[in-house]
Amino acid sequence: MCYTIFMVTPSDRLILHCDLNNFYASVECVEHPEWRELPLAVAGNPDKRHGVILAKNELAKKKGIKTGDTIWQALQKEPALKCVPPHFSEYMRYSRLAFEVYTRFTSQVEPFGPDECWLDVTASTKIFGTGKNIADSVREAIKRETGLTCSAGVSFNKVFAKMASDLKKPDATTVVTRVTYKKILWPLPVSDMLMVGKRTAEKLGKLNIFTVGDLAAADVKLLKSHFGIVGEKLHGYANGNDDEPVREYVANREEKSMGHGMTATRDLVCYADAEALITYLADKVAHRLRKASLRGSGVALGLRSYDLKHLTRQKPLSSATCSSADIRAAAFELLHSNWHEDVALRTITVSVFDLTSVDAVQMGMFDEQKSLKSENLEKAIDAIRKKYGEDAIYRAGIPGADFIYDKNDDEDFLPFKR
Repeated sequence: MCYTIFMVTPSDRLILHCDLNNFYASVECVEHPEWRELPLAVAGNPDKRHGVILAKNELAKKKGIKTGDTIWQALQKEPALKCVPPHFSEYMRYSRLAFEVYTRFTSQVEPFGPDECWLDVTASTKIFGTGKNIADSVREAIKRETGLTCSAGVSFNKVFAKMASDLKKPDATTVVTRVTYKKILWPLPVSDMLMVGKRTAEKLGKLNIFTVGDLAAADVKLLKSHFGIVGEKLHGYANGNDDEPVREYVANREEKSMGHGMTATRDLVCYADAEALITYLADKVAHRLRKASLRGSGVALGLRSYDLKHLTRQKPLSSATCSSADIRAAAFELLHSNWHEDVALRTITVSVFDLTSVDAVQMGMFDEQKSLKSENLEKAIDAIRKKYGEDAIYRAGIPGADFIYDKNDDEDFLPFKR
């Protein structure tokens, strides 16, 4: 008999990363069983820069079709490929079903895109068993209740749990411990790590850094000179130094956060363009907050790269706000501390969390003096837009940004209402 032992030091956490396999395509096949034996891909709207493969099933994957391929590229690889449009309302429904399963095991559940979640199950082992036992139970429940399969990674931090879940697909659990992470993860290509896209991997290669182990052994000063604070963070992640917490799920999440995301009409490869889109999104979120008479005490920034890797970071604010200036400033700080221009961005999401009603917020004298002027100005802008239309007034730089387009509510797909 073989046993899996997960060694936990007193300060260690037990983190799961769950990834619904080929999520969009799998949902389509569950909803349409007649498509299960066909190579199938979910593809977006080519008129709005979404003419790419968003997801594919295992049969399409075996034909060499990759997420991010254009539709015409995919059809060259497999002329019989069945392409279907995305149905985000259905994906949201299945996301919620999976989320309900996750929250049976812990209240600390953090979404990472529509198909992925981190779970902190450190306090759950006495009830549900080892990390592997919990991961297997989660996978079995999801398969039984939704028809979808899930791959799970188990480790002592979020970055390694994510990497572990990618190692065995579909429908598998992989455990990475403090004892085994060097053997399992260090030989992997450095591009397998969060925050390392194609361009960053190429630049690391010029520094003779090709694997995760190479990155772990690299000189921090060298990395920082080439990538800024992001280089320092990458070095820490490769060495297992990731203490970012898993956000705790709270009941009635829809009232606890508000956000707006957008896929740009072209890749963003410089801070100026990313900041312009963040400015646009912050204005949208702030307007929604004011319309709902809410303020938020924290800002989250979601970044999805051209190769569909996704990163979310958040920070608390010194005081609750509904000002786009405050939201924008926090998002800028998160952008510069977590993204380098070598990684082309495709999608940015700005969210505000820990919401409270305007009447319930108690502000200090200095905070109030600082925020009221900005909020009053933005309320005046709201009034102008309400009377003359959304295009009546924009912040400087937004009208000339050719990568921004207005979206309707169906396109603004934010998983779990983050």
